[in-house]
Amino acid sequence: MAANPEIFEQRLKVENSHLDEQNHVNNVQYVQWVQDVAKAHWESRAPQEFQEKYFWIVVRHEIDYKQQAFLNEEILLQTYVSETSHVKSLRHVIIKNAKTEKVLVEAKTTWALMEKESQKPSKIAEELKKIFEQ
Repeated sequence: MAANPEIFEQRLKVENSHLDEQNHVNNVQYVQWVQDVAKAHWESRAPQEFQEKYFWIVVRHEIDYKQQAFLNEEILLQTYVSETSHVKSLRHVIIKNAKTEKVLVEAKTTWALMEKESQKPSKIAEELKKIFEQ
């Protein structure tokens, strides 16, 4: 487990395209946001040479839906990497209503590091683990 993981944040506003027939954010949209914030975190922290050599794939999503979100609400996405093993990392994502700070979704996602050239899993080096720490 990372001693002091960096918490990466993004904000967004709920749009019509995020809603389902009940007029609240669709569950599938939350999965997309989990993936989007993970990608943004990687792209903001990883040096270009790592981004050119590696990519991540999802191995497992575990999502708890706690509250609903509605049109025009501001959403806060927070993510951090809590642990890594040989080729996998465990990423947490917390999605909140930015105004009330109520938790809407909590997700744990297991990602595997892949090497672009070989298209095979790659060992997560110590140098790579450290980019997600403060």
